[in-house]
Amino acid sequence: MGKRKGKSVRKNKQVGEGPGGDEPEELSRAPHSFVVHRGKTGKYVQELARDFRQVMEPYTASNIKVRPKNVIKDFVHVAGLLKVSHLAMFTKTALGPYLKLARFPRGPTLTFRVESYTLGRDVRSSLKRQVTYAKQYANHPLLIMNSFTSSDQDRSMQLIESMFQNMFPSINPTKVKVNTIRRCVLLNYNKDTKTIDFRHYTIKVVPVGLNRGVKKIVTSRVPNLGRCADVAEFLQKGGGGMSESENEDDEASHVTAPQGVSVRGVVGGSTSSVRLVELGPRMTLKLVKIEEGLLDGEVLHHEFVEKTDEEKKAIKEKREKAKREKEKRKRDQEKNVKKKERERDDNKAKSLEGMKKKEDKEKSWQGEKISEWKKEQAELGEPVETAKYESSDDDEAYYEKEVGHKPDKELFAHSYKVKSDDGPGSNVKRFNKKKTDGSKNFRGREDNKGGKKFEARGKSGGREEKGGKRFGGKEDKGDKKFEGRGRDRGDKKKKTRKVFNSDGVGPDFKKGSLKSNLRGVKGGKVVKNKGWKGKR
Repeated sequence: MGKRKGKSVRKNKQVGEGPGGDEPEELSRAPHSFVVHRGKTGKYVQELARDFRQVMEPYTASNIKVRPKNVIKDFVHVAGLLKVSHLAMFTKTALGPYLKLARFPRGPTLTFRVESYTLGRDVRSSLKRQVTYAKQYANHPLLIMNSFTSSDQDRSMQLIESMFQNMFPSINPTKVKVNTIRRCVLLNYNKDTKTIDFRHYTIKVVPVGLNRGVKKIVTSRVPNLGRCADVAEFLQKGGGGMSESENEDDEASHVTAPQGVSVRGVVGGSTSSVRLVELGPRMTLKLVKIEEGLLDGEVLHHEFVEKTDEEKKAIKEKREKAKREKEKRKRDQEKNVKKKERERDDNKAKSLEGMKKKEDKEKSWQGEKISEWKKEQAELGEPVETAKYESSDDDEAYYEKEVGHKPDKELFAHSYKVKSDDGPGSNVKRFNKKKTDGSKNFRGREDNKGGKKFEARGKSGGREEKGGKRFGGKEDKGDKKFEGRGRDRGDKKKKTRKVFNSDGVGPDFKKGSLKSNLRGVKGGKVVKNKGWKGKR
């Protein structure tokens, strides 16, 4: 298969929705997150990461694709551009899967061990009636936290509580729209086992105080009335086929529906029942450690390892030493980069200087050769003429006097007059004068005066000579000129058009001469003339 040249980029429809091409304030202020998995986790942990990403909808990167070569720095660089505030990372070791929650760009980082988990598809398949609809994940879920203590003594629990609260958008009770709250996330802390139960539900509101048959008609589709004579019989039987457990409602779940609720069968101001249908996934988390930085830094809390003050001091000194060495290496690297740039500039300057010296040397060598040639000519007694030029200073002065300002450089740039030219350093070519004496010339022959004449080719491509030999050594007949193949053919006459006779041949052809040699057709067969003797 051929190599793919590029990718088609899908245009983001949400960009430029706000005034002036900016995002809405609610969208920009909401916390965003990356949910990824790192290392060899297995297909079930990867599916768990996808379920957790669906929980964080819509303020998460739904179609994020992580390559094995990506490092944490890549996520940090992109997070600032995309306004991403949190990172959820799933990993796996020999002891089991882990969940790491971190805050961009400098931490802190919370590491939880996943004691047990159930995938979302397993949770939904265990339900008798699943509740799913199109805009179920269009709005963020409501966060509910239970049994989280905020005492000053346990700082780790405060940090966990603030981390989970900042991962979900805050809700203003006076401005929130009830129709937008369709899901909720429940976090329950168990003090005895020190674990956190994670649950994900969808919220369902049903009317209260109605007959089972009426409630079925109101809240769902039209039932099957094939076994009933009419609707009244269906209502008298209590809905026919509905279980008693479905009719049981807890009085604690009864609420008064506010105005503007768009739920089937629920009227604003009437009493309704709120039910939770689990969507999954389920997780049981246990805190392992808290780090100061982003997946690195000083360990503020560890559940299983306890360090003494001396060990903490040694670890801190070691970390500071490594930090100083890193800064030193960075400074040395910057110095080396600047040093290499200076060396490159120096080498460039040296090379340019060497090229200039070489050019000057060549010019001086040419001047020496010209001076030597002039000296030789002077010793031989021959006159030496050099090219003399008349500058256009007078023209420029006249132009400035008449017009009032100096002329352009291009106006008189080529107005130089050549007086004479001679010598090897001149660029102006001259033609040799035609010699009329009897001296021998190039490719000449003797003329009437006893000398040799230069034979030049005319435009016609041949030579003109009367009574002498032609160019090829043959004598001319009379005064006939040599006719060449040039463009101008001289006095050449046009060919007269020959008149053909009725047989289609010229006047030199004897009529009837070819009849004896032609074949004839006789009796449907081609036969030769008996008088013709052909050669084979």
